[in-house]
Amino acid sequence: MPAALAPLRHRPFRHLFIGTTANLIGNGVAPIALALAVLDTTGSVGSLGLVVGAHSVACILFLLFGGVLADRLTRGPLLVGSSVVSAASQAVIAALILTHTATVPLLMLLAAVNGASSSCYQPAAQALLPQTVPAESRRAALALSRIASSSAMIAGASLGGVLVAAIGPGWGLAVDALTFALAAASFALIRVQVAPPAPSPGLVHELHVGWQEFTSRSWVWVIVVAFCFLNAGITASFTVLGPAVADTTGIGRSGWGLVVAAGSLGAVAGGVLSLSWRPRRAILVGCALMGLTAMTPLLLALAPYTWALVGANFVAGVGIEQAGVAWYSTLNEQIPEDRLARVYAYDDLGSYLALPLAQFAAGPAVLLLGLHATL
Repeated sequence: MPAALAPLRHRPFRHLFIGTTANLIGNGVAPIALALAVLDTTGSVGSLGLVVGAHSVACILFLLFGGVLADRLTRGPLLVGSSVVSAASQAVIAALILTHTATVPLLMLLAAVNGASSSCYQPAAQALLPQTVPAESRRAALALSRIASSSAMIAGASLGGVLVAAIGPGWGLAVDALTFALAAASFALIRVQVAPPAPSPGLVHELHVGWQEFTSRSWVWVIVVAFCFLNAGITASFTVLGPAVADTTGIGRSGWGLVVAAGSLGAVAGGVLSLSWRPRRAILVGCALMGLTAMTPLLLALAPYTWALVGANFVAGVGIEQAGVAWYSTLNEQIPEDRLARVYAYDDLGSYLALPLAQFAAGPAVLLLGLHATL
């Protein structure tokens, strides 16, 4: 087996790898299917912002709690429970869309349930990965996992575009629910040897310990603050404004699926590159490459042509992946294992804190300023 694939020799990593991949195929379908389902149901960019914003609010509110759970409980069963809840919530959304009984408040509620479950999934999955392979294989395992994740997002986005164009967004959400169920089945097979956690002195103390780990390293919190702004702009562009541009220009819904998929394809290329290239100052290089993400919203505003956006999003995906591999591999090396999930939770909280504000504000900003000026 090639050295790059060596982590797959380890059974716990294989099950985590399969479950995460299944999960992300569905997540590649979901943004396209949900966005266009809401637009079909309401015809309102503002309503779309409310629904995707409700998901982000719930995710943010439960992130720190999810991080504590992931450090105090067995991470495999926590992933199973999170995936089951996500499968159920997406299945109900799909049923509402397919039966034409969806309302914005119901969609917001179910999106919030899905966001809460994902807040438990993210820190647990990130912190579990180092436990599934020996220490010398962790960087390769991370790179391989991220390549598979990006590939899954390509497949999901492509599938989402096809399903929405052919039979409607409701079926795309049904596929998403099925992938969460498959992920839960794979996570249930993970077995790792870990020391039992020490008795917990309480939630507040656990959060304080995680906060100390997070703030004691300036390179950690400075980057998280920067990504708070970066992720807000990227998410508003891709979940609210981009679909609106696609629906009113020659890009179309299938074209927008290609644009989203191109970013994932770029991430695959970036992940393959990261297997053989590790810059001496990897985090500095990765953060600088994040500037490439400005190209996609700029083109949406000034030159909304499908193939130009495909190229720009591919290049941005390469840069994003370099930043991601550098970031997560360094955290895995520098943060104690029994506190890693809490640091990941603070990372996610800071990085995504402005997402709901950006999503909720996108609709009113379009009405006030116009779509191009908002982009």
